[in-house]
Amino acid sequence: MLGAIIGDIAGSRFEFNGFKSTRFELFDPACDYTDDSICTVAIADAVLNKKSYQDSLLEWCRKYPNPMGSYGNRFSAWIKSENPQPYGSFGNGSAMRVSAIGWLFEDEVETLRQAALSAIPTHNHPEGIKGAQAVALAIFRSRNGADKSEIRKETEQKFGYNLQLTCDEIRPAYRYSETCQDTVPQAITAFLESTCFEDAVRLAVSLGGDADTLTAITGSIAEAFYKEIPSVINKKALEYLPKDMKSVINHFYRNI
Repeated sequence: MLGAIIGDIAGSRFEFNGFKSTRFELFDPACDYTDDSICTVAIADAVLNKKSYQDSLLEWCRKYPNPMGSYGNRFSAWIKSENPQPYGSFGNGSAMRVSAIGWLFEDEVETLRQAALSAIPTHNHPEGIKGAQAVALAIFRSRNGADKSEIRKETEQKFGYNLQLTCDEIRPAYRYSETCQDTVPQAITAFLESTCFEDAVRLAVSLGGDADTLTAITGSIAEAFYKEIPSVINKKALEYLPKDMKSVINHFYRNI
């Protein structure tokens, strides 16, 4: 879960500027948590405290209405609605918020089911659901000892994503996109190519797309695969977060 939040914070200042290098300060005064961290906390809180995914998303996003980078237009309207309904989104928001589900359920079937349920309040398009499931399953497999070749093969076969390109091949033509289909495979590729957690974060940023979300997704999988995040990175990321978010994070780590 912190892997996603660290990725979000590190990528936040590059979200709209198409940064194409791995050489940057991981944390900077211009960084902050964005909607990706808020929604990640909301999904974790829903599972840990047996809330509906919709109620938890509404609670947290209404509590923090003006994050860095803002919410997407349709998601913002959903938050403000008196009768929020799914709106057929295939945006990458379903994939960036799902990380806790990859940790908190103990079998593949339930992990995939819960990932779908977490997406459906907003991202009920098949691509939105698929993106959430692909990320949750990659986390589930990673924390249970799968190697990268197994994760690559299963993700391609089960979800139909092309994971054959390298980051160097993706980077030149890749541009900002908020869709699952143009974010999830690229984020997973950055994880697959990485050598450690920090390298995964840097590679995801360097692709030059929707940096905070790309890196939140990559970071969430990398945390599960590499088993730990350097304590100095953890400590610095937590400095950006309010107390109530840190409380949910602490609760999460006591339950995995």
